[in-house]
Amino acid sequence: MSSLSVVRRNLGNTFPALKEKNFMYFWTGQCISLLGTWMQRTAQQWLVYSITKSPLLLGLLGVAQFTPVLFFSLFAGVFIDRFNKKKVLIFTQSILMMLAFTLSFLVWSGKVHYWHVLVIAIIMGFVNTLDMPTRQSFIPELVEKKNIINAIGLNSSVFNVARIIGPAIAGYLMVRFGTALCFFFNGLSFIAVIIGIVLIKPTRSYIRKQSGNMFLGINEGLKYIISNKTILAAVLSMFAVGTFSMNSDVIIPVFSTIVLHQGAGGYSTLLSVMGVGSLIAALTVITTTRKGPNKKLLYGSSILVCLSQTVLLFTHSYLMSSLMLALVGFFTVAFSTSVNSTIQLNTSDDYRGRVMSVYSLANNGTTPLGNLFAGTITEKFGPNLGFFGCGFVALVLMVTVLGSLKINIFSNAKDSK
Repeated sequence: MSSLSVVRRNLGNTFPALKEKNFMYFWTGQCISLLGTWMQRTAQQWLVYSITKSPLLLGLLGVAQFTPVLFFSLFAGVFIDRFNKKKVLIFTQSILMMLAFTLSFLVWSGKVHYWHVLVIAIIMGFVNTLDMPTRQSFIPELVEKKNIINAIGLNSSVFNVARIIGPAIAGYLMVRFGTALCFFFNGLSFIAVIIGIVLIKPTRSYIRKQSGNMFLGINEGLKYIISNKTILAAVLSMFAVGTFSMNSDVIIPVFSTIVLHQGAGGYSTLLSVMGVGSLIAALTVITTTRKGPNKKLLYGSSILVCLSQTVLLFTHSYLMSSLMLALVGFFTVAFSTSVNSTIQLNTSDDYRGRVMSVYSLANNGTTPLGNLFAGTITEKFGPNLGFFGCGFVALVLMVTVLGSLKINIFSNAKDSK
């Protein structure tokens, strides 16, 4: 057997989801698109802070972008369960592409103002309210159930590869050419993911025909989550950590400038280092959870990401800060990937859109509250206390969830429903 055949066989054994053509199309498009997404995210944070010099206004940007998710995710979940997910994704990705090109033109023309970025962020928020849970719900239509964890892990890994490379490229482009080129490249990157989605021909499609109204559908979805302790615990954990711990994007630009005295290059490097930790976590989950989600990893990582953030209260050197942010990235992705796979594997197809919309609400919809909290603390007390405050509050809430649901994180026994 040739060495190339051995490599292909080993890759197939490690990443069986890539053997399925539909997922391969989807994943390849994501590889390119997410690179552009992280370039835009990096440039957008730096652009806003450069314009305003205000951590509070930087936090308000997150409030604007994720408030629609907070208020409309539950409605989006009912919609997703009733319509063709492929068509929905083509629509949402096309709108996001046009928004990226618009922001690029505004910056290139020299006429960009804070309110421009804010309005575009709000529109993106409405589109992402529909796009994010649709993408999550689409994965089980692309792979066999036995490969769902692998597919989620691969999605997480490409997200975090982009999280490493994207900020690094963005940092170079911002220093040499400004932020406009980052937004333009993001617009171009959507072409790849749209082509990939068009090529997909799902062998199964879960569309639930319902005559009931939206509120009835939402009520059914919430009752379903509450009735399943495994799903409920995962969702509540994501609410705790997602709301308060996952606000590093707001704090890092301020931390890099005020505490570490770095420019755009140093800022983007911190994001890339955090992405390295995240990528290692994604690959760890892929290789260690083939038999199902690991409860120790899920709840253990939730505690450790909070503790890692609190330690940043005491860090003032670039090297130590990079190390701690790498740990934050590692535990954050280990946690979020474990939550995602736990929910996906324990959810009925009839409720998948609604359950994943609640997951998106917990993961992204509460970002306005978290960003506002992080921005306010950072502006009043500095970025070190900003990190500490976010980590400490998330830790208290996480301990409360584990205690109220009587979850033993040292046991891998499945929770009763």
